[in-house]
Amino acid sequence: MTKRRSIEVEHVYAHPPAKVWKALTDPKLHARWWAAGDVRPVVGHTFELDMGKWGMQPCEVLQVEPERLLQYRFALDTIITWHLSPEGGGTRLKLVHDGFDLDSPLAKQAYEGMRNGWPAVLEHLGETLDAAIPSGTL
Repeated sequence: MTKRRSIEVEHVYAHPPAKVWKALTDPKLHARWWAAGDVRPVVGHTFELDMGKWGMQPCEVLQVEPERLLQYRFALDTIITWHLSPEGGGTRLKLVHDGFDLDSPLAKQAYEGMRNGWPAVLEHLGETLDAAIPSGTL
């Protein structure tokens, strides 16, 4: 029987959902905090994310609720879901990266790497949001 695992990480940003949403869905901003690629909040949109030494990873947008939810298929047939909810004057962002097949050595390695890497990626998103606000980028 296949064992599937998920990664869940939450972070609260001092920026409203509209700003966080833009960072998740604007290709230029997305490249600044995670990976370059033509991400767009349109169901059915296909794109690739440049994951450096892991190569170009095909993605397909599965669900969109503006400023609330973005979900897409990612590497190794996993699913990334970004949940945004207002919190005070900011935004709580919950990331769920689901579907790692731990029976596959490659997927198990990816799970271990991303489980440790996602918190740093979300920190980098926060740094990008903080830097972009004063300069008017968002």
